Amino acid sequence: MLKITFMGAGSTVFARNVIGDCMCSETLREAEFALYDIDGQRLQESAEILGAMNETLGGRSKITTFLGVENRKEALRGATFVVNAIQVGLYDPCTIIDFEVPKKYGLRQTIGDTLGIGGIMRALRTIPVMDDFAKDMEEVCPDAWFLNYTNPMAMLSGYMQRYTGVKTVGLCHSVQVCSEGLLKKLGMEDKLEGRKEFIAGINHMGWLLEIKDKDGNDLYPEIRRRAKEKNASEKHDDMIRFEYIDKFGYYCTESSEHNSEYNMFYIKSKYLELIDRYNIPLDEYPRRCVNQIEGWAKERDQLRESHQLDHKRSREYASYIMESIMTGNPYKIGGNVLNTGGLIENLPHDACVEVPCLVDGRGVNPCRVGRLPVQCAAMNMTNINVQLLTIEAAVTKKKEHIYQAAMLDPHTGSELDIDTIIKMVDDLIATHGDWLPKYH
Repeated sequence: MLKITFMGAGSTVFARNVIGDCMCSETLREAEFALYDIDGQRLQESAEILGAMNETLGGRSKITTFLGVENRKEALRGATFVVNAIQVGLYDPCTIIDFEVPKKYGLRQTIGDTLGIGGIMRALRTIPVMDDFAKDMEEVCPDAWFLNYTNPMAMLSGYMQRYTGVKTVGLCHSVQVCSEGLLKKLGMEDKLEGRKEFIAGINHMGWLLEIKDKDGNDLYPEIRRRAKEKNASEKHDDMIRFEYIDKFGYYCTESSEHNSEYNMFYIKSKYLELIDRYNIPLDEYPRRCVNQIEGWAKERDQLRESHQLDHKRSREYASYIMESIMTGNPYKIGGNVLNTGGLIENLPHDACVEVPCLVDGRGVNPCRVGRLPVQCAAMNMTNINVQLLTIEAAVTKKKEHIYQAAMLDPHTGSELDIDTIIKMVDDLIATHGDWLPKYH
């Protein structure tokens, strides 16, 4: 029986989407779905919800649960695919720490899960856990594919790809919704059908390098005109990425609230007017977490009353990748892979890049991109510097590399002096306590 293991199954909403997608696939629906988590209540809630979904969709899947580190190997044993959606330290206490400690030093964030000081700390507490997963996988399911959805995507996937023997691809939904969202925001919905696009870069800063309509006409001239006009005439929720189009020539994959903290331009204590001008939602992720927790509690209670849960297959890559590998039928994704051999020539070979990949019976096969426009590669490098130094800190356990990652982070380095950065990092390490390994 095909076995699909879900690490962090207490992430109930996401587990429901990915496993629900699998249950909608003729190739995957009769699999065993092994749910693993370290939180018993959350694991039980997920099993309950997924059980209801399985029954609604015909009851052809088998759902098993594995609680705690002592049962992790059994959860993984014999798996063909392992989906990773863990959040080490959860919102409370660790995300709260990631936001509140930097505030004491004058550093504000929006999301804090991919780059910046929040992304650095999240990676440092997550990599040791994923390294344990890798050791178990190498023993009990050495041929399995590891589909990583956990952020910070490039740091975690890059670590797995460089320092473990596990076949890893990082997955994010921002690639498949990028051009559709852009065209809709600009009133160009008539150009959606049959469009052709080309996206490459790094996670959350992949560049929409080409976009053409069904007849091969370049849409960028009109996109650039409309985006500049919209930014000048109204306040909206994507102003930073629209300014990217104007200043750097290209749109990128992840939202403006994310990208506001991936550079040194917009969140600046000396220029507070920029927050309003660009409609930047500071502390967005903590608000989102609180709302999601409350929303899930209500949804859970409703589901328990109805015992019915249908599902329509989503656009998340995971189920389509599994289906393609099992059947050999080709499928194209935007995947996060190691830049081996210079898939993107003007980015480092040890960077984790997001490029088009062909999936088939041989697995995930990255495609060569060539060179990015120099300004796009330069923007990516400001992020890659932080990613590589954070991985170096996780591998060596040297505190100096955490300091260096923070110093070279574009937002942190543009706001704080070196002495303050070191004090803030020390404070974060102390406040995290046992959530982090010991650094020297």
